[in-house]
Amino acid sequence: MRIALLGGTGDIGEGLALRWAYHTDHEVIVGSRDPDKAREKADEYETELSSRGRDVKVNGFTNEMAADRASVVVLAVPPYHVSDTVAAVSESLSEGDVLVTPAAGMNRDDDGFHYHPPKAGSVTALVADAAPDDVPVVGAFHNLAAGRLADLDADLGIDTLLVADDGDAKETVRLLAEGIDGLRALDGGGLANAPEIEGITPLLINVARNNDGLHDLGIQFR
Repeated sequence: MRIALLGGTGDIGEGLALRWAYHTDHEVIVGSRDPDKAREKADEYETELSSRGRDVKVNGFTNEMAADRASVVVLAVPPYHVSDTVAAVSESLSEGDVLVTPAAGMNRDDDGFHYHPPKAGSVTALVADAAPDDVPVVGAFHNLAAGRLADLDADLGIDTLLVADDGDAKETVRLLAEGIDGLRALDGGGLANAPEIEGITPLLINVARNNDGLHDLGIQFR
């Protein structure tokens, strides 16, 4: 399977790119608004993987070209860029593609981070509103610490929650998620449940900031 990580030069994009390229045989494509930056980061990921005995090719393209080449497209961009990014790549998406969003809206003040959903109710809903009608949206990977994800020496042992209204799309992302060693995907229900899941992200950040030894905090349900 080909996976395009739009904004794949950032923290969460890096972690997912490295994990999928290291733990699976899926083809990873890095997307960016700047093609040179995409190619540069793709080369960096290849070098890191090669140092660990994984000789795999990671390609870098503009977001539009990356989306055109993939069947699963991950919006690894900040929440305030998701609508513009979907609009930019909409003509590159085809029926049957799956669009994945890990973003959560947050504000920060002196007390810490706070959930701040858009008017649509959640970032996942915002993506669903912007996506073409024949491209299902899955909310996933919201609560993963980017640093822990990108550290291939770190054992994950954590869960990710999936929300989607399309069962086949959710199953596709579940299989992709569980292809990463130590990551378990749990069904969080439909897209209407996205606010509850996105709201966990600022909670985890606040706990990590205020407690020693919990910098790369994750969650596990038992």
